[in-house]
Amino acid sequence: MLDYIIVPVTIFHQNCSIVWCKKTYIATIIDPGGDTNKIKKVITDNKLVPTNILITHGHIDHIGAAKIISNFYKIPIFGPHKYDKFLLDNLSEQNKMFNTDLEYLNFLPNSWLEENNKIKIGKLIFNIIHCPGHTPGHIAIFNQKNNFLISGDIIFKNGIGRTDLPGGNLKDLILSIKEKIFTLGNNITFLPGHGPISTLGEEKKLQLF
Repeated sequence: MLDYIIVPVTIFHQNCSIVWCKKTYIATIIDPGGDTNKIKKVITDNKLVPTNILITHGHIDHIGAAKIISNFYKIPIFGPHKYDKFLLDNLSEQNKMFNTDLEYLNFLPNSWLEENNKIKIGKLIFNIIHCPGHTPGHIAIFNQKNNFLISGDIIFKNGIGRTDLPGGNLKDLILSIKEKIFTLGNNITFLPGHGPISTLGEEKKLQLF
């Protein structure tokens, strides 16, 4: 009932995730950081109907192409949590900080997302989990029926998100992982913001902190 394709984009190899309902082909585009033509090709090749863009957090490698794609498909942008507004307000400064020249358009989302908000994608329901630490307004996107989680930069295969960027907090990140992410269950497949997928059970075994 749920399917997805990971589209690695930009020099950061960020995982833009296109997730859709297999019954309706209605899709969401999660964290479109750049390389808009690559993202559009996946949409076209799979005959998908994108209805929104979801943003896990405000770093430019995750949101650079959000407004461009929103304008192209005429679809709204949801997320992240409002605590990341300071990052969305400073995309040009982020570009300078990382010494890159990524494509981007300034924007604010059509709606911020908060803990326990629900997002419907075709027949799929996703629950929003506010997980500060990597950034103050970072969210995770969880579909319980399919044991499927979009974790953004909270947790990776064999690692956790960095906390040395503006708004990062290691204590908050560990708390988010222990109390909000690991409690979802060991059999949850998660798709991170960079790198390969894993399961929460596998990452628990590593005792990352």
